[in-house]
Amino acid sequence: MAIGSGLGAQLGIAAESAYGTFVAPTKFVEFTKESLALKKTTAQSAGIAAGRLLPLSSRRVVTQREASGSIDLEVTNKAMGLLLQALMGTSVTPVQQAATTAYLQTHTLADTAGKSLTIQKGVPLASGTVTDKTFLGCKVTSAEFSCEVGGMLMASYEFDAKDCDETQTLATASYPDMSVFHFGQMALKTGTFGTEAARDGIRKVSVKIERPQAVDRFYAGQAGLKKEPISNDQVKITGSIEMDYVDTTLDDLFTSDGATSLVWEFVGPIIASTYAETFRITLPAVKLDEGPPTVDGFGVVKPTLNFTGLYDGTNQPKIEYISTDVSL
Repeated sequence: MAIGSGLGAQLGIAAESAYGTFVAPTKFVEFTKESLALKKTTAQSAGIAAGRLLPLSSRRVVTQREASGSIDLEVTNKAMGLLLQALMGTSVTPVQQAATTAYLQTHTLADTAGKSLTIQKGVPLASGTVTDKTFLGCKVTSAEFSCEVGGMLMASYEFDAKDCDETQTLATASYPDMSVFHFGQMALKTGTFGTEAARDGIRKVSVKIERPQAVDRFYAGQAGLKKEPISNDQVKITGSIEMDYVDTTLDDLFTSDGATSLVWEFVGPIIASTYAETFRITLPAVKLDEGPPTVDGFGVVKPTLNFTGLYDGTNQPKIEYISTDVSL
């Protein structure tokens, strides 16, 4: 029996073959916080009947069901592929690097149609019994990655879901040995696409990718459940860079409103040969929106530069992930 607290909780995920159709989870992610929850819309009859002082319980109906919420987690060297695919949209098969145990996943920005997840949450009762709450048709609406001095690479995913099913069998969780990406492995590079150079003085970076979607597709004949959300706006990519003011490279780009390619990467231990555990976000064109240096005291000047990711006309943003995972 599990521990009767959050210590006994679990999250399992699986890619769905059809939106909102249950697939038993086979991947289990370690998480720090989650808020996935059912949302229901109800309607209450207000019919007047002589002498009745309260609305009838039997005349309250559930007209719509949906779910939403977030998952916060550390970015690890394994088990991240399904979440990255649901965020970025490209169907990915890990590619073996030479004849080694290293496999490269390249998640290039694309439409997320058909990319939905089953996320099964195990919530422990105080008695130690773990209850099942299975969220169907989970679509990633945004994800934010961040890392600062002395910290780990963290991710926060936001989801919209079709429904919550509590009738499934809770899968038995299992976890491979995993390690985390962290500040000691971090580098930020800018410059011409493909030849970016490392920047000095970087203290914290965050990147947020938003996938706007029509999440209100409730139609007659669907039993109060929604159809798969459809992209209804352009992708929004934003971020920030906190740094010591060691040079004017990024400040000059703010002044000129010039574009630069941005590569934010974490390179961990060697898996085999020359292939290392890697998490890399490449944004082929970013422009700085605000954050010129200001002096607010005797200390080192520390500007925070906010940026927007744009399309350079040729190359799409991508997330590369090298691990020993042979499948997502």
